[in-house]
Amino acid sequence: MINMNNIGVFDSGIGGFSILEKLLEVLPDENYIYYKDSKNCPYGSKSDEELLKITTDIVSYFDKKNVKLVVIACNTATTKCIRKLRELFPNIIFVGTEPAIKVACDRGDKNILVLATPATISSDSVDKLVKNNQKDDQNIFLQACDGLARAIEDKDDKLINGILSDILNNYKDKNIDSVVLGCTHYSFVKDEISNFLPGAELIDGSLGVARQVKRKLEESNKLSSNGGFVQIKNS
Repeated sequence: MINMNNIGVFDSGIGGFSILEKLLEVLPDENYIYYKDSKNCPYGSKSDEELLKITTDIVSYFDKKNVKLVVIACNTATTKCIRKLRELFPNIIFVGTEPAIKVACDRGDKNILVLATPATISSDSVDKLVKNNQKDDQNIFLQACDGLARAIEDKDDKLINGILSDILNNYKDKNIDSVVLGCTHYSFVKDEISNFLPGAELIDGSLGVARQVKRKLEESNKLSSNGGFVQIKNS
């Protein structure tokens, strides 16, 4: 049964499973509906108008199920749509996903590489994250990875390695300290990324998202103590 004890999580395909995994670790007693929007994958290639329509339809589905909180398990959808979605659905608590640039900066890393979709890299949100967190002695390289999320979704190992090779070989002489994975799909190719930049720490925002969900539920007194299932909705 779907009721106000459920949390909605969505992304364009499998990417958000990396966040769902952390949610299950941090909040194992919650019930989750994961909306696997494979039909519209990847979000990073969609126009702002297309993406708002897609995400509005998904949240409308969750709204009809009376979920208490929605996790936008996608950096692109968060940067492009979360403000408007909060306006359209004021009764729902939203938690978004954004590149963990602040984490890398707070670590004191000197050379930080941010990998994300073209839409995320060009967003105002990423620009603000850089401006608000970059120290004077830090270098932040913003790198769009066109086609990588789609290749990961398709499990196309040859294309994945080709894209990573074309991109990451350009940074082998940059003394990269950390790589921020600014797309939830990229968590599934951590080993492949490390093969090109073995000395770099890989940082994603999955654990931070899960902890933020817990904080929001605690603040609103909506934590569950008797759940523990996951329902998958495929588009």
